[in-house]
Amino acid sequence: MLGDYLISGRRASEIAASIETGVGAGALAPGALLPPMRELAAELGVNPNTVAAAYRTLRERGVIETDGRRGSRVRARPATAPRDALRMAVPAGVRNLAEGNPDLALLPSLEGALAAAARRYAKEPTLYGQDPVVPDLARLARAAFEADGVPAGAMALTSGALDGIERVLAAHLRPGDAVAVEDPGWGSVLDLAPALGLRVLPVAVDDEGPVPEAVARALAEGARALVVTSRAQNPTGAAVSAPRARELKELLAGHPGVLVIDDDHGHGIVDVPLCALSGVTRHWALIRSTAKAYGPDLRLAVLTGDAVTMDRVRGRQRLGPGWVSRLLQYAVVELWTSGAVDPTAVARSYGLRRDGLIAALAERGVPAHGRSGMNVWLPVADETAVVTRLLTAGWAVRAGAGYRVEAGPGVRITVSTLTQDEVAPLADAVAAAVRPVAGGRFD
Repeated sequence: MLGDYLISGRRASEIAASIETGVGAGALAPGALLPPMRELAAELGVNPNTVAAAYRTLRERGVIETDGRRGSRVRARPATAPRDALRMAVPAGVRNLAEGNPDLALLPSLEGALAAAARRYAKEPTLYGQDPVVPDLARLARAAFEADGVPAGAMALTSGALDGIERVLAAHLRPGDAVAVEDPGWGSVLDLAPALGLRVLPVAVDDEGPVPEAVARALAEGARALVVTSRAQNPTGAAVSAPRARELKELLAGHPGVLVIDDDHGHGIVDVPLCALSGVTRHWALIRSTAKAYGPDLRLAVLTGDAVTMDRVRGRQRLGPGWVSRLLQYAVVELWTSGAVDPTAVARSYGLRRDGLIAALAERGVPAHGRSGMNVWLPVADETAVVTRLLTAGWAVRAGAGYRVEAGPGVRITVSTLTQDEVAPLADAVAAAVRPVAGGRFD
Protein backbone atom coordinates (compact mmCIF):
# COMPACT_ATOMS: atom_id res chain seq x y z
CA MET A 1 0.00 0.00 0.00
CA LEU A 2 2.67 2.50 1.06
CA GLY A 3 5.79 0.56 0.14
CA ASP A 4 8.59 1.02 2.66
CA TYR A 5 7.32 4.31 4.08
CA LEU A 6 6.29 4.10 7.72
CA ILE A 7 3.75 6.58 9.08
CA SER A 8 4.57 7.68 12.60
CA GLY A 9 3.11 9.81 15.37
CA ARG A 10 0.99 9.66 18.48
CA ARG A 11 -1.04 12.81 18.07
CA ALA A 12 -3.17 13.83 15.10
CA SER A 13 -0.81 16.68 14.22
CA GLU A 14 2.19 14.32 14.28
CA ILE A 15 0.48 11.72 12.09
CA ALA A 16 -0.61 14.38 9.60
CA ALA A 17 2.91 15.82 9.54
CA SER A 18 4.41 12.37 8.93
CA ILE A 19 2.14 11.74 5.96
CA GLU A 20 2.65 15.24 4.56
CA THR A 21 6.43 14.82 4.88
CA GLY A 22 6.22 11.57 2.93
CA VAL A 23 4.21 13.24 0.19
CA GLY A 24 6.53 16.22 -0.04
CA ALA A 25 9.62 13.97 -0.21
CA GLY A 26 8.08 11.78 -2.89
CA ALA A 27 8.02 8.69 -0.66
CA LEU A 28 4.21 8.67 -0.88
CA ALA A 29 3.36 8.90 -4.54
CA PRO A 30 0.26 10.62 -5.96
CA GLY A 31 -2.62 8.17 -5.82
CA ALA A 32 -1.07 6.10 -3.02
CA LEU A 33 -3.77 4.45 -0.90
CA LEU A 34 -3.50 5.22 2.81
CA PRO A 35 -4.23 2.56 5.44
CA PRO A 36 -7.80 2.38 6.77
CA MET A 37 -8.13 4.51 9.88
CA ARG A 38 -8.67 1.62 12.27
CA GLU A 39 -5.76 -0.32 10.80
CA LEU A 40 -3.35 2.63 11.11
CA ALA A 41 -4.64 3.37 14.61
CA ALA A 42 -3.85 -0.21 15.66
CA GLU A 43 -0.35 0.00 14.16
CA LEU A 44 0.38 3.28 15.95
CA GLY A 45 -1.38 2.33 19.18
CA VAL A 46 -3.72 5.32 19.13
CA ASN A 47 -7.46 5.88 19.11
CA PRO A 48 -9.08 5.69 15.63
CA ASN A 49 -10.45 9.17 16.26
CA THR A 50 -6.88 10.46 16.35
CA VAL A 51 -6.18 9.06 12.89
CA ALA A 52 -9.55 10.39 11.68
CA ALA A 53 -8.54 13.87 12.86
CA ALA A 54 -5.18 13.57 11.05
CA TYR A 55 -6.86 12.51 7.81
CA ARG A 56 -9.35 15.36 8.14
CA THR A 57 -6.49 17.86 8.52
CA LEU A 58 -4.79 16.47 5.41
CA ARG A 59 -8.01 16.70 3.40
CA GLU A 60 -8.43 20.32 4.41
CA ARG A 61 -4.85 21.04 3.35
CA GLY A 62 -5.44 19.45 -0.05
CA VAL A 63 -2.93 16.63 0.52
CA ILE A 64 -5.29 13.66 0.42
CA GLU A 65 -8.79 12.92 -0.79
CA THR A 66 -11.38 10.46 0.52
CA ASP A 67 -13.72 8.49 -1.69
CA GLY A 68 -16.13 6.77 0.69
CA ARG A 69 -15.51 3.04 1.04
CA ARG A 70 -12.64 3.22 -1.43
CA GLY A 71 -10.59 4.87 1.27
CA SER A 72 -8.22 7.80 1.40
CA ARG A 73 -5.50 8.46 -1.17
CA VAL A 74 -2.78 10.99 -1.76
CA ARG A 75 -4.21 13.48 -4.23
CA ALA A 76 -3.08 13.15 -7.82
CA ARG A 77 -1.70 16.67 -7.44
CA PRO A 78 -1.14 17.44 -3.75
CA ALA A 79 -1.12 21.04 -2.58
CA THR A 80 2.63 20.64 -2.00
CA ALA A 81 3.09 20.20 -5.78
CA PRO A 82 1.11 23.00 -7.48
CA ARG A 83 0.64 22.85 -11.23
CA ASP A 84 2.48 26.10 -11.74
CA ALA A 85 5.63 24.60 -10.22
CA LEU A 86 5.78 21.90 -12.88
CA ARG A 87 7.44 24.06 -15.49
CA MET A 88 9.52 22.75 -18.35
CA ALA A 89 13.11 23.89 -18.61
CA VAL A 90 13.49 25.85 -21.84
CA PRO A 91 16.89 25.27 -23.48
CA ALA A 92 18.93 28.19 -24.76
CA GLY A 93 17.98 29.18 -28.28
CA VAL A 94 14.40 27.94 -28.01
CA ARG A 95 11.65 30.54 -28.47
CA ASN A 96 9.70 30.60 -25.22
CA LEU A 97 5.91 30.88 -25.72
CA ALA A 98 5.07 28.94 -22.57
CA GLU A 99 5.25 31.37 -19.68
CA GLY A 100 1.96 33.28 -19.97
CA ASN A 101 3.48 36.68 -19.22
CA PRO A 102 2.32 39.95 -20.82
CA ASP A 103 4.49 41.78 -23.34
CA LEU A 104 6.93 43.99 -21.45
CA ALA A 105 6.75 46.51 -24.30
CA LEU A 106 3.05 47.02 -23.59
CA LEU A 107 3.48 47.55 -19.84
CA PRO A 108 3.88 51.10 -18.55
CA SER A 109 6.90 52.22 -16.61
CA LEU A 110 6.08 52.22 -12.90
CA GLU A 111 8.79 54.75 -12.08
CA GLY A 112 6.62 57.82 -12.46
CA ALA A 113 3.59 56.28 -10.76
CA LEU A 114 5.60 55.06 -7.77
CA ALA A 115 7.35 58.43 -7.47
CA ALA A 116 3.98 60.19 -7.48
CA ALA A 117 2.74 57.70 -4.89
CA ALA A 118 5.75 58.41 -2.69
CA ARG A 119 5.15 62.16 -2.91
CA ARG A 120 1.51 61.70 -1.98
CA TYR A 121 2.49 59.40 0.87
CA ALA A 122 4.84 62.04 2.21
CA LYS A 123 1.86 64.37 2.52
CA GLU A 124 -0.60 61.71 3.71
CA PRO A 125 1.28 58.99 5.65
CA THR A 126 -0.68 55.79 6.17
CA LEU A 127 -1.58 55.02 9.79
CA TYR A 128 -3.46 52.22 11.48
CA GLY A 129 -7.21 52.55 11.44
CA GLN A 130 -7.58 54.28 8.08
CA ASP A 131 -10.01 53.18 5.40
CA PRO A 132 -8.41 50.17 3.65
CA VAL A 133 -9.48 51.52 0.24
CA VAL A 134 -8.17 54.92 -0.88
CA PRO A 135 -11.23 57.05 -1.81
CA ASP A 136 -9.80 58.04 -5.21
CA LEU A 137 -9.23 54.39 -6.10
CA ALA A 138 -12.72 53.43 -4.96
CA ARG A 139 -14.27 56.22 -7.04
CA LEU A 140 -12.36 55.30 -10.20
CA ALA A 141 -13.03 51.58 -9.78
CA ARG A 142 -16.72 52.19 -9.15
CA ALA A 143 -17.03 54.31 -12.29
CA ALA A 144 -15.38 51.55 -14.35
CA PHE A 145 -17.69 48.92 -12.87
CA GLU A 146 -20.75 51.03 -13.62
CA ALA A 147 -19.59 51.58 -17.20
CA ASP A 148 -19.46 47.80 -17.64
CA GLY A 149 -22.88 47.21 -16.11
CA VAL A 150 -21.61 45.61 -12.91
CA PRO A 151 -24.20 45.89 -10.10
CA ALA A 152 -23.52 48.37 -7.34
CA GLY A 153 -21.83 46.67 -4.42
CA ALA A 154 -19.40 47.03 -1.57
CA MET A 155 -15.68 47.10 -2.34
CA ALA A 156 -12.46 45.49 -1.11
CA LEU A 157 -8.85 45.13 -2.26
CA THR A 158 -6.64 42.03 -2.32
CA SER A 159 -3.11 41.21 -3.41
CA GLY A 160 -4.02 39.94 -6.85
CA ALA A 161 -6.83 37.94 -8.40
CA LEU A 162 -5.99 34.58 -6.82
CA ASP A 163 -5.84 36.14 -3.36
CA GLY A 164 -9.29 37.60 -4.02
CA ILE A 165 -10.73 34.29 -5.21
CA GLU A 166 -9.34 32.51 -2.16
CA ARG A 167 -10.76 35.07 0.26
CA VAL A 168 -14.19 35.05 -1.35
CA LEU A 169 -14.37 31.25 -1.39
CA ALA A 170 -13.23 31.09 2.24
CA ALA A 171 -15.88 33.66 3.19
CA HIS A 172 -18.67 31.22 2.34
CA LEU A 173 -17.42 27.68 1.79
CA ARG A 174 -16.03 25.11 4.19
CA PRO A 175 -13.95 21.96 3.66
CA GLY A 176 -16.04 19.34 1.89
CA ASP A 177 -18.13 21.84 -0.06
CA ALA A 178 -18.16 21.61 -3.86
CA VAL A 179 -17.08 24.38 -6.21
CA ALA A 180 -17.69 24.42 -9.97
CA VAL A 181 -14.53 25.40 -11.88
CA GLU A 182 -13.84 25.79 -15.59
CA ASP A 183 -12.19 22.81 -17.31
CA PRO A 184 -9.79 23.57 -18.89
CA GLY A 185 -9.16 26.48 -16.59
CA TRP A 186 -6.59 28.40 -14.59
CA GLY A 187 -4.34 25.83 -12.93
CA SER A 188 -3.93 27.96 -9.80
CA VAL A 189 -7.69 27.83 -9.15
CA LEU A 190 -7.74 24.10 -9.83
CA ASP A 191 -5.07 23.78 -7.12
CA LEU A 192 -6.54 26.36 -4.76
CA ALA A 193 -9.91 24.66 -4.38
CA PRO A 194 -8.61 21.33 -3.02
CA ALA A 195 -6.00 23.19 -0.95
CA LEU A 196 -8.99 24.79 0.80
CA GLY A 197 -10.50 21.33 1.25
CA LEU A 198 -13.11 21.96 -1.44
CA ARG A 199 -14.36 19.40 -3.94
CA VAL A 200 -13.83 20.42 -7.58
CA LEU A 201 -16.68 19.92 -10.04
CA PRO A 202 -15.22 20.50 -13.53
CA VAL A 203 -17.31 22.56 -15.96
CA ALA A 204 -16.71 22.26 -19.71
CA VAL A 205 -15.83 25.44 -21.60
CA ASP A 206 -16.22 26.56 -25.20
CA ASP A 207 -15.36 29.85 -26.92
CA GLU A 208 -18.33 31.60 -25.25
CA GLY A 209 -17.52 30.49 -21.72
CA PRO A 210 -18.87 27.78 -19.42
CA VAL A 211 -21.22 25.37 -21.17
CA PRO A 212 -24.72 25.70 -19.62
CA GLU A 213 -25.36 21.95 -19.55
CA ALA A 214 -22.11 21.45 -17.64
CA VAL A 215 -22.98 24.22 -15.17
CA ALA A 216 -26.45 22.71 -14.67
CA ARG A 217 -24.87 19.33 -13.96
CA ALA A 218 -22.48 20.85 -11.41
CA LEU A 219 -25.33 22.66 -9.69
CA ALA A 220 -27.33 19.42 -9.58
CA GLU A 221 -24.32 17.74 -7.97
CA GLY A 222 -24.36 20.28 -5.16
CA ALA A 223 -21.95 23.03 -6.24
CA ARG A 224 -22.04 25.81 -3.68
CA ALA A 225 -19.93 28.17 -5.79
CA LEU A 226 -19.13 28.84 -9.44
CA VAL A 227 -15.89 30.50 -10.56
CA VAL A 228 -16.04 32.00 -14.07
CA THR A 229 -13.39 33.85 -16.08
CA SER A 230 -15.32 36.64 -17.79
CA ARG A 231 -12.83 37.11 -20.66
CA ALA A 232 -9.22 36.30 -21.60
CA GLN A 233 -9.79 32.88 -20.04
CA ASN A 234 -6.60 31.02 -19.25
CA PRO A 235 -5.75 28.83 -21.15
CA THR A 236 -8.43 28.89 -23.88
CA GLY A 237 -8.98 32.60 -24.50
CA ALA A 238 -12.73 32.12 -24.04
CA ALA A 239 -14.94 35.12 -23.27
CA VAL A 240 -18.47 34.95 -21.92
CA SER A 241 -20.79 36.21 -24.65
CA ALA A 242 -24.02 38.14 -24.04
CA PRO A 243 -26.27 35.20 -25.09
CA ARG A 244 -24.26 32.81 -22.91
CA ALA A 245 -24.44 35.19 -19.96
CA ARG A 246 -28.24 35.41 -20.29
CA GLU A 247 -28.52 31.63 -20.40
CA LEU A 248 -26.27 31.16 -17.38
CA LYS A 249 -28.06 33.88 -15.41
CA GLU A 250 -31.40 32.20 -16.03
CA LEU A 251 -29.88 28.96 -14.79
CA LEU A 252 -28.32 30.54 -11.70
CA ALA A 253 -31.55 32.37 -10.84
CA GLY A 254 -32.92 28.99 -9.83
CA HIS A 255 -30.03 28.54 -7.38
CA PRO A 256 -29.95 31.82 -5.41
CA GLY A 257 -27.77 30.35 -2.67
CA VAL A 258 -24.83 29.68 -4.98
CA LEU A 259 -21.81 31.96 -4.68
CA VAL A 260 -20.77 33.37 -8.08
CA ILE A 261 -17.25 34.70 -8.66
CA ASP A 262 -16.45 36.60 -11.87
CA ASP A 263 -12.70 36.79 -12.54
CA ASP A 264 -12.11 39.76 -14.86
CA HIS A 265 -8.32 39.62 -14.82
CA GLY A 266 -8.33 40.56 -18.52
CA HIS A 267 -9.62 44.07 -17.84
CA GLY A 268 -7.37 46.50 -19.68
CA ILE A 269 -6.04 44.05 -22.29
CA VAL A 270 -9.21 42.90 -24.08
CA ASP A 271 -11.65 44.50 -26.50
CA VAL A 272 -14.64 42.21 -25.98
CA PRO A 273 -17.36 43.59 -23.69
CA LEU A 274 -17.72 42.33 -20.14
CA CYS A 275 -20.69 39.97 -19.72
CA ALA A 276 -20.54 39.20 -16.02
CA LEU A 277 -22.83 36.91 -14.04
CA SER A 278 -22.60 39.07 -10.92
CA GLY A 279 -25.72 39.99 -9.02
CA VAL A 280 -28.01 37.16 -10.07
CA THR A 281 -27.51 35.25 -6.79
CA ARG A 282 -27.47 36.48 -3.19
CA HIS A 283 -23.70 36.25 -2.84
CA TRP A 284 -21.33 37.30 -5.59
CA ALA A 285 -18.03 38.97 -6.30
CA LEU A 286 -16.31 40.42 -9.35
CA ILE A 287 -12.51 40.64 -9.24
CA ARG A 288 -10.26 42.85 -11.35
CA SER A 289 -6.51 42.65 -11.06
CA THR A 290 -3.93 45.09 -12.37
CA ALA A 291 -1.35 42.42 -13.25
CA LYS A 292 -1.94 41.86 -16.96
CA ALA A 293 -2.33 45.49 -17.97
CA TYR A 294 0.16 47.16 -15.61
CA GLY A 295 2.61 44.46 -14.50
CA PRO A 296 2.56 41.17 -12.58
CA ASP A 297 4.41 42.72 -9.63
CA LEU A 298 1.72 45.36 -9.09
CA ARG A 299 -0.07 43.13 -6.59
CA LEU A 300 -3.50 44.70 -6.42
CA ALA A 301 -6.98 43.54 -7.35
CA VAL A 302 -10.26 45.40 -6.84
CA LEU A 303 -13.26 43.41 -5.65
CA THR A 304 -16.89 44.39 -5.62
CA GLY A 305 -19.74 42.23 -4.41
CA ASP A 306 -22.67 41.88 -2.08
CA ALA A 307 -22.36 43.49 1.34
CA VAL A 308 -22.11 40.24 3.30
CA THR A 309 -19.33 38.79 1.13
CA MET A 310 -17.25 41.96 1.09
CA ASP A 311 -17.73 42.46 4.84
CA ARG A 312 -16.45 38.94 5.50
CA VAL A 313 -13.48 39.43 3.18
CA ARG A 314 -12.51 42.72 4.81
CA GLY A 315 -13.06 41.35 8.31
CA ARG A 316 -10.79 38.37 7.76
CA GLN A 317 -8.25 40.57 6.01
CA ARG A 318 -8.03 42.80 9.07
CA LEU A 319 -6.78 39.78 11.03
CA GLY A 320 -4.06 39.09 8.49
CA PRO A 321 -2.31 41.63 6.27
CA GLY A 322 -4.71 44.35 7.37
CA TRP A 323 -4.87 46.15 4.04
CA VAL A 324 -3.26 46.37 0.63
CA SER A 325 -0.48 48.95 0.68
CA ARG A 326 -1.83 52.44 0.13
CA LEU A 327 1.42 53.22 -1.70
CA LEU A 328 0.38 50.67 -4.34
CA GLN A 329 -3.11 52.13 -4.34
CA TYR A 330 -1.73 55.63 -4.95
CA ALA A 331 0.39 54.23 -7.80
CA VAL A 332 -2.65 52.58 -9.41
CA VAL A 333 -4.62 55.81 -9.13
CA GLU A 334 -1.76 57.59 -10.91
CA LEU A 335 -1.67 54.94 -13.65
CA TRP A 336 -5.43 55.07 -14.16
CA THR A 337 -5.62 58.85 -14.30
CA SER A 338 -2.48 59.48 -16.36
CA GLY A 339 -3.53 57.32 -19.30
CA ALA A 340 -0.32 55.30 -19.00
CA VAL A 341 -2.03 52.37 -20.73
CA ASP A 342 -4.29 52.57 -23.78
CA PRO A 343 -6.49 49.48 -23.36
CA THR A 344 -7.70 49.69 -26.95
CA ALA A 345 -4.16 49.66 -28.33
CA VAL A 346 -3.08 46.84 -26.01
CA ALA A 347 -6.10 44.73 -26.92
CA ARG A 348 -5.46 45.39 -30.61
CA SER A 349 -1.83 44.33 -30.30
CA TYR A 350 -2.64 41.06 -28.56
CA GLY A 351 -5.55 40.49 -30.93
CA LEU A 352 -3.39 40.84 -34.04
CA ARG A 353 -0.95 38.23 -32.75
CA ARG A 354 -3.64 35.86 -31.48
CA ASP A 355 -5.94 36.11 -34.49
CA GLY A 356 -2.99 35.97 -36.86
CA LEU A 357 -1.77 32.68 -35.41
CA ILE A 358 -5.28 31.16 -35.35
CA ALA A 359 -5.81 32.16 -38.99
CA ALA A 360 -2.43 30.75 -40.03
CA LEU A 361 -3.19 27.48 -38.24
CA ALA A 362 -6.61 27.29 -39.90
CA GLU A 363 -4.94 27.66 -43.31
CA ARG A 364 -2.91 24.59 -42.42
CA GLY A 365 -5.95 22.61 -41.29
CA VAL A 366 -5.26 23.00 -37.57
CA PRO A 367 -8.23 24.27 -35.49
CA ALA A 368 -7.30 26.46 -32.53
CA HIS A 369 -9.14 28.68 -30.06
CA GLY A 370 -8.56 32.15 -28.63
CA ARG A 371 -11.42 34.65 -28.57
CA SER A 372 -9.65 37.11 -26.27
CA GLY A 373 -6.49 37.68 -24.27
CA MET A 374 -2.96 36.52 -24.93
CA ASN A 375 -3.29 32.74 -25.21
CA VAL A 376 -4.20 30.29 -27.96
CA TRP A 377 -5.51 26.83 -27.03
CA LEU A 378 -4.83 23.94 -29.34
CA PRO A 379 -6.68 20.62 -28.79
CA VAL A 380 -4.34 17.75 -29.65
CA ALA A 381 -4.32 13.97 -29.53
CA ASP A 382 -1.12 13.67 -27.48
CA GLU A 383 0.08 16.84 -25.76
CA THR A 384 3.37 15.35 -24.57
CA ALA A 385 4.30 14.38 -28.11
CA VAL A 386 3.32 17.79 -29.48
CA VAL A 387 5.24 19.70 -26.81
CA THR A 388 8.31 17.53 -27.43
CA ARG A 389 8.16 17.91 -31.22
CA LEU A 390 7.76 21.68 -30.96
CA LEU A 391 10.64 21.91 -28.53
CA THR A 392 12.81 20.03 -31.00
CA ALA A 393 11.68 22.49 -33.69
CA GLY A 394 12.72 25.43 -31.49
CA TRP A 395 9.39 26.42 -29.88
CA ALA A 396 8.41 26.04 -26.21
CA VAL A 397 4.68 25.80 -25.38
CA ARG A 398 2.80 24.65 -22.27
CA ALA A 399 1.27 21.20 -22.00
CA GLY A 400 -2.44 21.32 -21.22
CA ALA A 401 -2.24 18.88 -18.29
CA GLY A 402 -1.73 21.77 -15.89
CA TYR A 403 -5.06 23.31 -16.88
CA ARG A 404 -7.52 20.44 -17.03
CA VAL A 405 -9.38 17.85 -14.97
CA GLU A 406 -11.59 15.92 -17.38
CA ALA A 407 -11.09 17.97 -20.55
CA GLY A 408 -9.19 16.46 -23.45
CA PRO A 409 -5.49 17.08 -24.04
CA GLY A 410 -4.24 20.32 -25.53
CA VAL A 411 -1.38 22.80 -25.52
CA ARG A 412 -1.32 26.50 -24.67
CA ILE A 413 0.61 28.97 -26.78
CA THR A 414 1.17 32.43 -25.31
CA VAL A 415 1.26 34.97 -28.13
CA SER A 416 2.02 38.09 -26.11
CA THR A 417 5.54 38.41 -27.51
CA LEU A 418 4.97 36.71 -30.85
CA THR A 419 6.08 38.83 -33.82
CA GLN A 420 4.37 38.89 -37.20
CA ASP A 421 7.46 37.34 -38.79
CA GLU A 422 7.21 34.38 -36.42
CA VAL A 423 3.56 33.54 -37.11
CA ALA A 424 4.08 31.53 -40.31
CA PRO A 425 7.09 29.48 -39.12
CA LEU A 426 5.33 28.74 -35.83
CA ALA A 427 2.18 27.66 -37.64
CA ASP A 428 4.28 25.40 -39.89
CA ALA A 429 5.94 23.81 -36.86
CA VAL A 430 2.61 23.31 -35.08
CA ALA A 431 1.01 21.77 -38.16
CA ALA A 432 3.88 19.34 -38.41
CA ALA A 433 3.61 18.44 -34.73
CA VAL A 434 -0.11 17.86 -34.29
CA ARG A 435 -2.91 15.72 -35.44
CA PRO A 436 -5.93 18.07 -35.59
CA VAL A 437 -8.76 17.38 -33.18
CA ALA A 438 -12.12 18.83 -34.23
CA GLY A 439 -14.85 20.11 -31.93
CA GLY A 440 -16.09 23.32 -30.36
CA ARG A 441 -15.68 22.29 -26.72
CA PHE A 442 -12.36 21.83 -25.05
CA ASP A 443 -13.17 18.30 -23.86
